Amino acid sequence: MLYISLSLTNPLDTIDRIMAAPSYPPMANPVALINPQFCAPYPVDLIIVRKLLTLSEGNFTVTDVNGNVMFKVKGKLFSLRDRRVLLDAADNPIISFQQKIWTAHRRWQVLRGDSSDSKDLLFSVKKSSLIQFKTKLDVFLASNTKEDVCDFKIEGSWFERSCAIYAGDSSTIIAQMHRKHTASSILLGKDTFSVTVYPHIDYAFIAALVVILEEINEDRDGSD
Repeated sequence: MLYISLSLTNPLDTIDRIMAAPSYPPMANPVALINPQFCAPYPVDLIIVRKLLTLSEGNFTVTDVNGNVMFKVKGKLFSLRDRRVLLDAADNPIISFQQKIWTAHRRWQVLRGDSSDSKDLLFSVKKSSLIQFKTKLDVFLASNTKEDVCDFKIEGSWFERSCAIYAGDSSTIIAQMHRKHTASSILLGKDTFSVTVYPHIDYAFIAALVVILEEINEDRDGSD
């Protein structure tokens, strides 16, 4: 089970932190794949806690710094397609994502709401190659049917929790993952890491990518 703590601070309270933080190159257009309401004009920190050695249903909980639930991810551990649904705090479905069966690149499809109809496809994620020594995933929007060039990509080391998410096949980072170690997390059998989502980037989209990244690297069926 993963718990994602979402740090959303009022912009007026973050001026000093942003001024002192590294600069974030502005995007030409905001990335609002799921909903513009999930785009903030300042960096958003996601703190992810992954419970180790536990049999779960793949559920995730996304909260703010006060522990208020913002998103939940629910699904069935042993379902054929490993289907998941991202819900808001009131249990209204926002997106659903499922693994496409019998594919060599571990492709996941993300659809609007609780739909499983291909007409509601938003984007898909797959391994860029069958054999990988480091994580490299390609993200394709539904409109990118040729898939000659990815719309987003994820690169880095999942084992070290040092992955970055890029816009297109470029060096423009839109979110970055960092490993965090604490004595309490080790004692409680938890793997803790953070993801910094850059300004004007849909953090629900990034949270969905983190879920899929975890699922692909879990590789439950033992194949690539």
